Amino acid sequence: MKPHSFMNYKYLLIVFAILIGCSKPVSDVESKKKDLEAAKLEKVSLEAKIASLEKEIHAADPTFLANRNAVLIAAQPVTKKGFEHFVDMRGSVQSRKNVSLSTQVGGTIQRVYVKEGQRVTKGQALVVLDAEILRSSLSELKTQIELATITFEKQERLWNQKIGSEMQYLQAKNQKESLEKRLAVTQAQLDQLTLKAPFTGTIDMVDALEGEMASPGKPLVRMVNADEMYVNADVSEEFIGKFKAGDPAEIFIPALDKKVRTTISAVGQVINPENRTFVVELSLPAGLTVKPNQVTIVKLRDYVNAEVYAVPTRIIQRDKSGHFVFAVENKGNVSVARKIYIKAGASYNSVTEILEGLTGSEVVIFEGFREVTEGAEVNIAAKTGQDVAQKQ
Repeated sequence: MKPHSFMNYKYLLIVFAILIGCSKPVSDVESKKKDLEAAKLEKVSLEAKIASLEKEIHAADPTFLANRNAVLIAAQPVTKKGFEHFVDMRGSVQSRKNVSLSTQVGGTIQRVYVKEGQRVTKGQALVVLDAEILRSSLSELKTQIELATITFEKQERLWNQKIGSEMQYLQAKNQKESLEKRLAVTQAQLDQLTLKAPFTGTIDMVDALEGEMASPGKPLVRMVNADEMYVNADVSEEFIGKFKAGDPAEIFIPALDKKVRTTISAVGQVINPENRTFVVELSLPAGLTVKPNQVTIVKLRDYVNAEVYAVPTRIIQRDKSGHFVFAVENKGNVSVARKIYIKAGASYNSVTEILEGLTGSEVVIFEGFREVTEGAEVNIAAKTGQDVAQKQ
């Protein structure tokens, strides 16, 4: 075969291979085009059938397509109920029996009978100072009183028999009574050398060391009674007159992650000039594992309206004319949205009281209210009570 003929033959083989490779995709594209045309024809047929069915149903039920373009909403009727407003502030745990104990006289600490965390009862000895000198004085006084008593009794018998002088009798009596008073004073001083528990409670701190000198007024032991705890909160003077004893309150203890419902037990009548606050005291139930000065969050009710219309705060909108909410108004067989201008009051926990604007006959839109406009046709998907709506 000639070279030129061989090159022509090779060229023909390449072109033939390309034609064979492209033949299958061309066939697939044509097939898909035919399927698309068939689908379009089927769509036209279905749309015609849908239109025919809608027309027939509308002829039998004119309201069938009335709300076809309406905005889907959820609405609620408004009713009067109680509204409360609370304020949060910092408080701290206090104890009515949280005291530092010290002796009234000085001396060397002889014995320490307690340790931190120990439970003690009222009158129990906690710390004793060295009382050797007073005990010696007490023993000597007792001996002197015995002699003075004998002398007085003899003089008294003689005086009753009209023997001896009255002066001797009076001197013996005075000596006896004077020694008895000295004995009582010495005994009281001896008692002061023993530090006793003033109430039943727990030893919180012990600073006393055996052998150390104790001075009058120097704290030796701290005692706490956990059964008489309460909470104090410093309240700004702007809330004067807002709280009174017996009002409900809530205490949150962060360390325990616990909330406690309680009441106000007392309201302070004096303003602290340093921070312009007054003290509010709240009862704390017994049994809680809390400590004095522990931080709490106090929730106090500063406002209450026993009967008022209230709506979720998020549905209240505003335009150039003021605050408003959307309500449903029926016009024949059609429901439309209508603006109702209101005067809003206090807000708390995502609920706002409405002071003016609502009469109780309104059905307020609480879902879909941002998609509607004045006079827009609406379709009510759900109508619920006030409490359910407020949780949305």
